[in-house]
Amino acid sequence: MGELRNLISMQDLDRKRIDQILSVAAEMEAVAVKRSRILESKIMATLFFEPSTRTRLSFESAMLRLGGSVLGFAEAGTSSAGGKGETLADTIRTVERYADVIVIRHPLDGSARVSAEFSSVPVINAGSGSEEHPTQALLDLYSIKKLKGKIDGLSISLCGDLKYGRTVHSLGMGLSLYDVTIKLAAPQALRMKPAIIDEMKKAGVNVVEVDNVEDAVKDVDVIYMTRIQKERFPDIREYDKVKGRFRLTSEHLPLMREDAVILHPLPRVDELDAEIDNTPHAKYFDQVYSGVILRMAILKMILT
Repeated sequence: MGELRNLISMQDLDRKRIDQILSVAAEMEAVAVKRSRILESKIMATLFFEPSTRTRLSFESAMLRLGGSVLGFAEAGTSSAGGKGETLADTIRTVERYADVIVIRHPLDGSARVSAEFSSVPVINAGSGSEEHPTQALLDLYSIKKLKGKIDGLSISLCGDLKYGRTVHSLGMGLSLYDVTIKLAAPQALRMKPAIIDEMKKAGVNVVEVDNVEDAVKDVDVIYMTRIQKERFPDIREYDKVKGRFRLTSEHLPLMREDAVILHPLPRVDELDAEIDNTPHAKYFDQVYSGVILRMAILKMILT
């Protein structure tokens, strides 16, 4: 297995590589507490053309815990791309002169792949349009393995906005490499893209589709909730038809397995009741910390 150069898509990773990343992440648990100087001479550039809290800050936290330095911007309006109309290619060819690795989040599909083509330094996709979010999928896989002790043999429900949600697209691809059952739970208008479902089935995954929360939470080990993403809808009227329609509340808890866990990439709006936060099922804030650990692993593997 060669070195990890860029991280653009889950489709670029096989089961062996993912298992390797999860193994290195487990090693980072102790490093995160003690801190390290392993990347002391390295600089990470964060180019966030879209708003972000968890992804951007966890990448920065990961780099700082490894002894590296960080520079970048947190919104497109503060860059020449936003204010002066600079092309993405020119932004990348400029920033590569300042940093050893580029982490990019961009609203357009394919942006991370284009960035990697123009960059002489490694590029990490921190969210590309509505298509993919590979480091989120990897931290989700790490969270599942950490909480349940395994991935193979589990039944996992992906719920909410499966059409526009890039986190579930990437997670679905990653889970397809394991022996799992996947339940896809979404309103009819927000069902998973057929091409992704076909890929899952080709990989031998047992895929079940349901259209309500009650069926979504029954007989599964992991419930992965997502918000309905208003900003991704091309027509606001389409969003108005589905907003508030897929909500997990305390009333659904009796339907769940006693040891089932609830994950969520966050932020949430109204799809996940705050009443659930203090129950043993709620693991989404633990999942946030896994983001630091996993991204430490990625940075270490790419930069050393």
